[in-house]
Amino acid sequence: MLRSLLRTLVLLLVPAFVSAASAQPLPREVAQALKRAEVPRDALAVVVQEVAAGRSLPPPRLVFNASQPMNPASLFKLVTTAAALDLLGPAYTWQTPLWLQGRLDNGVLHGSLVIRGSGDPKLVVERLWLLMQRLRQQGLQEIDGDIVLDRSLFTEADMEPGAFDGEPLRPYNVRADALLLNYKSVRYTFTPDPAHGVARISVEPALAQVIVDAAVPLDDGPCTDWRAQLKANFADPVHARFEGRYAAGCGERQWPVAHAEPGRYNARLLEALWRDSGGRLRGSVREGSAPVDSPPSLVVESPPLADVVRDINKFSNNVMAQQLFLTLGAVQAGRGSPDTARQALQRWIAQRFGEAAASATVIDNGSGLSRDTRVSAALLARLLQQAYAGPAMPELMSSLPVSGLDGTLRNAAGLPAGRAHLKTGSLRDVAGVAGYVLAASGKRYLLVALINHPHAQAARGALDAVVQWTYDD
Repeated sequence: MLRSLLRTLVLLLVPAFVSAASAQPLPREVAQALKRAEVPRDALAVVVQEVAAGRSLPPPRLVFNASQPMNPASLFKLVTTAAALDLLGPAYTWQTPLWLQGRLDNGVLHGSLVIRGSGDPKLVVERLWLLMQRLRQQGLQEIDGDIVLDRSLFTEADMEPGAFDGEPLRPYNVRADALLLNYKSVRYTFTPDPAHGVARISVEPALAQVIVDAAVPLDDGPCTDWRAQLKANFADPVHARFEGRYAAGCGERQWPVAHAEPGRYNARLLEALWRDSGGRLRGSVREGSAPVDSPPSLVVESPPLADVVRDINKFSNNVMAQQLFLTLGAVQAGRGSPDTARQALQRWIAQRFGEAAASATVIDNGSGLSRDTRVSAALLARLLQQAYAGPAMPELMSSLPVSGLDGTLRNAAGLPAGRAHLKTGSLRDVAGVAGYVLAASGKRYLLVALINHPHAQAARGALDAVVQWTYDD
């Protein structure tokens, strides 16, 4: 991880619009919410500033503790996605090439199918199924050799999937991969069948050589902690067992789980999809190198970056954010690694906001799933202001959750629905929001509010109070 010295880095960042108002008092309702949660005021950082495009900035409405480096949690995704929209452009796509390496004769490929990963964050099972159909339409029925996977574009940090929080089967802990297939996860669906006293279990996608229990007994009790009641046992990567019961009152539920053996996921998924499409494979699915001196037989193109940014910010998708982070390193340095990605982001911050801002920002990864990342509320505010005045403003703003309507703010109460576009952030000891609020007056404000404290989650009322105060204008 990062060197311990970076944890104590405290370089001040004071942009022009912040310095004149750095000692403003907190609104009373915000201070009261902090007091109720037993959180000191200096654990909060806030900037509220009317946004402007093509004109001078008015004085800020509120600036408090804005230059202090804070752990932003998922608010750091704003940095990653804003940089990507600026450096790559909203229409950027990932190109995944494939080679039919050998002679295709009467439906039989006398050789191997080679796939080189490009970092595509959305190679989900639906797109992979369409790829299998394209291969069949090319006349391919049987692969006499192997399916070869080239994952060399990315070099990830050598760490276990559960190193962050001890939860290796949580899909958000899946590590980035140049050939990331379906987030290396499966989704179990539990459907009550009262007539037979069981809940039927289905899994998507099916993986080759992996068995899943077909059913689990029904329980007449209330639907409480249904996942715990299932007593799932994923210790054996080739047999998912459910040794408990399922409450009938839960109705149909779904449970996404990262595969217990991520290193074998791609092979098992591709083999299953190829055989399910009617294809035959004589060899195996293995890792190897793609050709460097011949054009690909076909290319799979991802959705545009604007769509990917929307998924990252609306639903705070950590895995996709990390894919995008490493892509920035790969585009600028030829290989995506944590180091090249950090360097790419640091350069971008320095170019857009100055060397002092870059020096005061501690970057661990692209998702904010980190105990080490540090960024100031002032820098996030400057980012939001520049983005609002920039060409990719529609893509970035529309990627943020809309209060009361979608994403991580779908169930948010307080403001009239649709009046705020806000990214949320949450970790143990961290809570935050950042984005734009359309106030009752008709003015639009950028807002950044961050709390770093052991009681941060209990102090979310203070963040709600900042948002409401901003809206009330």
